[in-house]
Amino acid sequence: MKKVGLKDTDVTNKKVLVRVDFNVPLNDKLEITDDKRIISALPTIKYLLENNAAIILLSHLGRPKGKVVPEMSLRPVAIKLTQLLNINVKMINDCIGDEVKSKVKKMKVGDVILLENTRFHPGEKKNDPEFSKQLANLGDLFIDDAFGTAHRAHASNVGIATYLPSAVGFLIEKEIKYLEELLSNPERPFTAILGGVKVSGKIELINNLLDKADNILIGGAMMFTFLKAKDLSVGKSLVENDKLDLAKDLLIRVNTKVVQFLLPVDTVIAKEIKNDTKFMAVPVSEIPEEWIGLDIGTKTVKLFKKIISNSKTIIWNGPMGMFEIENFAAGTRGIADALANCSGITIIGGGDSASAIEKFELSDKITHISTGGGASLEFLAGKELPGIAVIPDK
Repeated sequence: MKKVGLKDTDVTNKKVLVRVDFNVPLNDKLEITDDKRIISALPTIKYLLENNAAIILLSHLGRPKGKVVPEMSLRPVAIKLTQLLNINVKMINDCIGDEVKSKVKKMKVGDVILLENTRFHPGEKKNDPEFSKQLANLGDLFIDDAFGTAHRAHASNVGIATYLPSAVGFLIEKEIKYLEELLSNPERPFTAILGGVKVSGKIELINNLLDKADNILIGGAMMFTFLKAKDLSVGKSLVENDKLDLAKDLLIRVNTKVVQFLLPVDTVIAKEIKNDTKFMAVPVSEIPEEWIGLDIGTKTVKLFKKIISNSKTIIWNGPMGMFEIENFAAGTRGIADALANCSGITIIGGGDSASAIEKFELSDKITHISTGGGASLEFLAGKELPGIAVIPDK
């Protein structure tokens, strides 16, 4: 997927619209609690500054549902960016309209403007042509560097790109590079570790990896749907009963493939989902009626660690248990440690796996952490991402 990139584009003396992903978490005081997404956008922004462009940044934050929600303003991001870039990043109170047009018209080379949350307008998520045109009219060209929204066809990525010369930024280039290599030419053994809550959210990914991976290791709540599909009793563990036939079909298909498909051999169980309650590890075939499986057990961690340590390429998408609660964090921590100590290429598919790696302070030991959980999931499942597909090929 060789898309036109930033370095293929003449940006000198141009007003460049840049779609970034500044959907950052804020606390009650509207302070940014994690600025990684902002930092991920800096290489593209700095390149544009070094090459004498004027920069107009667009992003969403949260889910305001097409209305102005003051708590979801990007103003805290403008303050943070001003600190990080050491230049005054001007914030405008909207992303379209006369005030925006007037301020953009006065921009000089080296100026950086951050427009207000694009999702304050219903036209954003609808990819409304009129809204897209109003955004596009602000710039001379468009750079999409928001991998986190690449799986969405919205006005601020797909819409603008239909009206302006367009390219991908450095972050999207980096994401595509790692994920494409993973699917087309991974160093082997190639291991996929899949967790999280739902089988339904991962079924297309598993299907796409059956002929590509050497090992698929399953954890998280989704393991109980597979276990029940094998006619095991899972107590009160979370199960997608409407996906049992799907899980059964998948287990039958796995037997016709070369891939090693491993389910946990033990699980950590409790009667309640909280820290101050009794918990213990049991074989997956011995989950009592009133108990809930909330993590993979130590024997499973040991089994998975052995496979991970012998792997040359690893993708991890989805935690092994309810790692937010300390009693049920050991499985996810064990897998995180194994990846941190692996000498191969290690890729985290964003989302909760990225949060876990961060929580255990192991981010710097990982080859690549994707900035888009949903986007990386769809890419690895073999789907086309609209935000990238709309950018012309080289």
